[in-house]
Amino acid sequence: MQPILEMKGITKTFPGVKALTDVNLTVMPAEIHGVVGENGAGKSTLMKVLSGVYPVGTYDGVIRYEGQERQFRTISDSEDIGIIIIHQELALVPLLSIAENIFLGQETAKNGIINWFEAFAKTRKLLEKVGLKEHPNTLITNIGTGKQQLVEIAKAISFNSKVLIMDEPTSALNATEVGNLFAVIEDLTTNGVGVVY
Repeated sequence: MQPILEMKGITKTFPGVKALTDVNLTVMPAEIHGVVGENGAGKSTLMKVLSGVYPVGTYDGVIRYEGQERQFRTISDSEDIGIIIIHQELALVPLLSIAENIFLGQETAKNGIINWFEAFAKTRKLLEKVGLKEHPNTLITNIGTGKQQLVEIAKAISFNSKVLIMDEPTSALNATEVGNLFAVIEDLTTNGVGVVY
C-alpha cells in the first residue's frame, strides 16, 4: 500500500533558531499519528510546513502526497487536494452562525444566491458527526470554546479531507467532547483518512 503522505528531510530555520532538522513523517491511509514533544519542539511548525502556512521555499525537504511531490504556496493549495489543518487558535467568525462559519468560502450558491436550506441540512449532518446538538443558525459567540473546537472539526470534515491535522484539539474540550472527538477520528479512519494529532 502506498503512503498517502510523506515528508522527507524537513528543515525549517527562523532567524537565530533551527526549529526543525531533517524531520521525516510517513502517513498511510487510515493511520493515526501522534506528534509528541515539549513546547517549542517544532510540532506546530512541522504541521504549518505541511499545510502551506510556511510556503515552499521557506524550508528544505520534500513533501509527497499520494505519490506525487507537492509544493504548497498557500493553505488553499493543501486544502484543495485534501490536507486540512485545524489550528489550536480557532479561526471562526464570532458574529456568524455555525452554518455560515462551516461553509464560509465554500458556499453552495446558484446564480449568486446561497442555498441556506441546503447549507443548514449539511450543517446538521456535520454537527451530528461531532456530537453537537446546536441549531445551525446559532451564533459562534453564543457557544463555548469546546463547542467552537467541534465546529472547527465539523468544518474540516466538510472538505472531505484525506489527511486531517489537529493541533492540540482536546485542549479546550471536556471529557464528553473528547469522547465525541475520538469517535469522529475513528469514523474518519474507517473511511481511509489519515490523521495527524
